[in-house]
Amino acid sequence: MSTIPHSLYTDFDISLFRSGHHFKMYEKMGAHPLELDGQAGTYFSVWAPNARNVAVIGDFNFWSKDAHALFPRWDGSGIWEGFVPGALQGHRYKYLITTQWGYQIEKADPYARLAEIPPKTASIIWKDDYRWNDQKWKANLSLRNSLDCPMSIYEVHLGSWMRNADGTSLSYRQMIEKLVPYVKKMGYTHVEFMPVMEHPFFGSWGYQITGYYAPSSRYGSPEDFKALIDAFHSEDIGVILDWVPSHFPGDLHGLVRFDGTALYEHEDPRKGFHPDWNSFIFNYGRYEVRSFLFSNAMYWIEQFHADGLRVDAVASMLYLDYSRKPGEWVPNPFGGKENLEAISFLRELNEFIYKEHPDIQMIAEESTAFPKVSRPVYEGGLGFGLKWMMGWMHDTLNYFKRDPIFRRYHHGEITFSLVYAYTENFTLPFSHDEVVHGKGSLLSRMPGDLWQKFANLRAIFGYMFTHPGSKLMFMGSEFGQTSEWNHDASVRWDQLENLNFSKGLLQLIIDLNKLYREQEALYKKQYKPEGFEWIEVNDWQQSVLSYVRKSGNPDQDIVVIANFTPIIRKNYRIGVPSYGQWKLILNTDDAKYGGSGMHKNHPKISSESIHWHGREDSISIDLPPLAVLIFKKIKK
Repeated sequence: MSTIPHSLYTDFDISLFRSGHHFKMYEKMGAHPLELDGQAGTYFSVWAPNARNVAVIGDFNFWSKDAHALFPRWDGSGIWEGFVPGALQGHRYKYLITTQWGYQIEKADPYARLAEIPPKTASIIWKDDYRWNDQKWKANLSLRNSLDCPMSIYEVHLGSWMRNADGTSLSYRQMIEKLVPYVKKMGYTHVEFMPVMEHPFFGSWGYQITGYYAPSSRYGSPEDFKALIDAFHSEDIGVILDWVPSHFPGDLHGLVRFDGTALYEHEDPRKGFHPDWNSFIFNYGRYEVRSFLFSNAMYWIEQFHADGLRVDAVASMLYLDYSRKPGEWVPNPFGGKENLEAISFLRELNEFIYKEHPDIQMIAEESTAFPKVSRPVYEGGLGFGLKWMMGWMHDTLNYFKRDPIFRRYHHGEITFSLVYAYTENFTLPFSHDEVVHGKGSLLSRMPGDLWQKFANLRAIFGYMFTHPGSKLMFMGSEFGQTSEWNHDASVRWDQLENLNFSKGLLQLIIDLNKLYREQEALYKKQYKPEGFEWIEVNDWQQSVLSYVRKSGNPDQDIVVIANFTPIIRKNYRIGVPSYGQWKLILNTDDAKYGGSGMHKNHPKISSESIHWHGREDSISIDLPPLAVLIFKKIKK
């Protein structure tokens, strides 16, 4: 039976699509199983404006090239559509596109909800019937996801977090049984998944996407992935998804030269090809491409209840000369290097997303000094809610990899972040990027013997959790994995059985997450300058820092002292915000964490009326080696 003329579009849909303002194009574009005049089948719709002809081939017509041609719309939108009887749920399909030059190409559906497991490349007709059970979570999202809330994120690569005995990755359903309780036990507030969208090459970690609307079939069905998100929400854990609107791969079944022309990308390789990743850059000036990406962001938020999108490689979107030599890029109309079309795209994206879903978070992975990334569009910003603090990550790791004897000469590396900490709403990331490509694990970059390596790592996390900003930690770092991350193998869970230092570090992360969630001084004003105050920033000779974290309520003030050398500092005195007893509430050198065990009883120290650090009162304490001490005043 041949294709039946049918359309799901209104004139308003077409107008929005062509003007680049359609945020729910997935409701019309792609493959939609339905019943028409008593016949079960599927409505297909695809954008291919420069094609001579478009047909659907698949299991339902024995992949015949002549059975089901689609009809071009009369309105010049470039959309081809039609209803195919007998095309049912689970059938594989592709679009057979005859180009204007007469040759034919087979393409996967850009809007497919499901795809074959790579290396197979067909799309699959799919309409899921999942019923959500996270109404309580959604109703209280503002209490869990706002900038006034603690946000400690566990970054996960689904394919290698944990593996079965036969070496295969866990499924979405198995993750419900294993990953969800683990993240809950650790005390993280959010989990962030590296891209789950379908990708042909496993070694790309999901950052080279061909199926923008399809969660990877490697781990199960779309319903299974929704069930995983639902399970996290049932445990009061938010879910952030990595999203890649910056580039796409050149796999022939994907978006590249989709109708025989540069449709989703620029024709000019100086604007349309990415030299770093051998991939293609979206043409943000083409309105239909904007609608595709806008709709995709909305799809993961509305259809999969994502609590945030971490937008990958924003820096590469902002600059036309990114990773290019002179002569390899084309200036904007004003002669500058800023990608004005991409900037406009990001601003409009964030404005609309926050208008429709004010309680989610849009997070920028952006590594340059581009101003106001996390400021509202009406203030001249890009409109993101948060930005990764790449400078902090770089400087902190540079500082900690040095032999402690030389740290005194690089004191500025560990203090400089507070010069600009409040120019953006920052997330402090120790992400997957820091444990790949020969960099080694975080632990391997710490100096000293094994005890000192773990002591340094405990100190770096103590500093991280008391530094202003939300937190992000890549899987395996929470127990000090000794080896670099390998996407083809499981995280080294055996370390927790064989290395007591790893057990201790794991317990420290549990306790730091608990402290971060419970002490409002550590999160309530983490993006505002009034939430932080130095006590002593200039003790470079001893490599000691001390500071106060504040929530606006002096009774909740937190005092932090960090000794970044293996030398015990006897009778070290610091000024404190007020007179009274100050209790040591966390010590990264505690014996239960694998430390030396100084101050094992978590002492209470009475302040003295000794003027110090410009304050009327002070306390004196012996500082353990390579340790961070956290104090809180005891109420009278």
